[in-house]
Amino acid sequence: MNLSEALENLKSFDLNDLDMRNAGSWPGAVKGISFLIVIVAVLSLVYYFDINDLQIELDRVTEEESALKDQYKVKAEKVANLEEYKLQMVEMEQTFGALLKQLPSDTEVPGLLEDISSVGSLSGLEIQTISLRPEVSREFYVELPIQVEVAGGYHDLASFVSGVAGLPRIVTLHDLSITAGRPGEGSSGAEKLAMDISAATYRYSGEKAK
Repeated sequence: MNLSEALENLKSFDLNDLDMRNAGSWPGAVKGISFLIVIVAVLSLVYYFDINDLQIELDRVTEEESALKDQYKVKAEKVANLEEYKLQMVEMEQTFGALLKQLPSDTEVPGLLEDISSVGSLSGLEIQTISLRPEVSREFYVELPIQVEVAGGYHDLASFVSGVAGLPRIVTLHDLSITAGRPGEGSSGAEKLAMDISAATYRYSGEKAK
C-alpha cells in the first residue's frame, strides 16, 4: 500500500469504527498517527517533569555562579591590598597608642593640675581656682572636667590658653567667660580681666588606672 492509498483509506475511515481493545486491527495510517500522538505526549511529559526542572536548576546555578564570581572579585581585591591594609593597621595602632600615652592616669591627674597652675603662674596670672569636677563616663573614655578661674591681663590670658594647649597631656578648653576685673594689675599694666574656663582631660575607659 502506497501513501496515496493510505490517505484515501484514512479519509473513508470512521473513528467510531476503532476498537480500543484491539488496536492491532487499526489501519496503518491510524496506527502511525496514534504513535506520533503518543510520542509527542511522552516528550511533553518528559520536558515538563524533567527538562523544565533541569532548566530551573540551571538558572539557579547560573545565579549562584554570578554571586560567587562577585565574591571572588571582592576577596581578590582584598588579598591584593592585604599588605597595604596591614601597614595601615600598624600605623593606626601606633597612632592610637600615642594618643593613649597623652591621656593621664588617675595618679597623674594631680600632676596635671600642678602643670596647669604652673602655666598660669608663668603667664603672669593670679590663680583663683583650679579644681576637679565629677568625672563623666563616655562610651570609650572617661572625661575628667577641671574648673579654672584666673585673673590677669588680656595677653596673659592668651598666653595661658596657649600654654595649656601645649601640655604633653591632652587638655581641652571650652565654655570660656571673661569679665572685667581690677585695673592696673596685669603684666602690661592694663585692666585685669577675670577668666572662668572649663578644662577637660580624658582617660581611656578600657585602661585601668596605673
